[in-house]
Amino acid sequence: MAALDTTRTTTGSFGLVGRIGATFASVVNTVAEWNDARVTRNTLSGLTDRELEDIGLCRGDIDVVVEGRR
Repeated sequence: MAALDTTRTTTGSFGLVGRIGATFASVVNTVAEWNDARVTRNTLSGLTDRELEDIGLCRGDIDVVVEGRR
């Protein structure tokens, strides 16, 4: 009968290659988050004051929403 040891964490278990992969994934994630914020900011900035009011925002709220504080 085979037994599997499931107590080890998988993070960092591949040594240098795992750390390089994790760093690459972190960079890709950071770029994706930046792009999402950029698109959201541009989209909200393109709305009229009336359209922003319809969704419960004002121009001053755009940065707050993009930064995820609301």
